[in-house]
Amino acid sequence: MGQSIVIAGHTVSGNVVMFDTDRSITGQDGQSYSTAEEAGHSDIFPARLAERLFQSDTGIDHVFVASNQIVVRRRKAWDDDQLAGASQVITDLFRFYPD
Repeated sequence: MGQSIVIAGHTVSGNVVMFDTDRSITGQDGQSYSTAEEAGHSDIFPARLAERLFQSDTGIDHVFVASNQIVVRRRKAWDDDQLAGASQVITDLFRFYPD
């Protein structure tokens, strides 16, 4: 149940990746998180997404969500497996039950 988020594309620049999605997750005001604990103090969708991203990859040290863009920073450069993992977390944000 729930609908998957489609990632329209992503751009990697050093330790930062910007994901463009097919829907807005926030309004125009962005939400920024530096730890899973910080994100865990809120029940809004950007906080839930940030918390899941932090939990999925211990190398992530910052998440910023604004409208349909998610910007994620790691301590070290991204590899294909880490990109795939972050993409899956974003895709599944609104999925409540597995297929």
